[in-house]
Amino acid sequence: MDDLNRLSTEEFKEAEKFPFILILDDIRSMNNIGSVFRTGDAFKVEKVYLCGITATPPHREIQKTALGADETVAWEHVENVHLLVKKLQSEGVIVAAVEQVENSVSLLSFNPKKDQKYAFVFGNEVFGVNQLVVEQADFCLEIPQYGTKHSLNISVTAGVVAWDFVSKILSRTGF
Repeated sequence: MDDLNRLSTEEFKEAEKFPFILILDDIRSMNNIGSVFRTGDAFKVEKVYLCGITATPPHREIQKTALGADETVAWEHVENVHLLVKKLQSEGVIVAAVEQVENSVSLLSFNPKKDQKYAFVFGNEVFGVNQLVVEQADFCLEIPQYGTKHSLNISVTAGVVAWDFVSKILSRTGF
């Protein structure tokens, strides 16, 4: 690990985070939840919110894919995603539902603003982001797809969105 120049758990918790939040709403698979924690650790997410039926650590099925990231990444369970979205928006956070809907913004053209915090909402593996959250969000973000399938796994989607956000922030600010 020393050769990889990785942060210790304590250093990670104290490190400045990128200005984004991941919100998981009604995620059924604990492996997906653990994978999102690991992605959050990799990209120094500010926080992960677990909403609705989304399971919370500690749980061995989450830990199996999180590989300890559930202990480094700040997280909180909030039962009602709608109240969370409203609260975050009142604090000036821009909320994006990650969903394929009419008038969505392509990830290719998404340009995060410097010094602005964002929250990305990911929905249930079968039903997607709750329609009320889609309507409540500041905008919807869609990952362009060119094959025969119409969706990506939620943990893959979170990874793509996190990497895209961080890479765009770094290219503009040098963070």
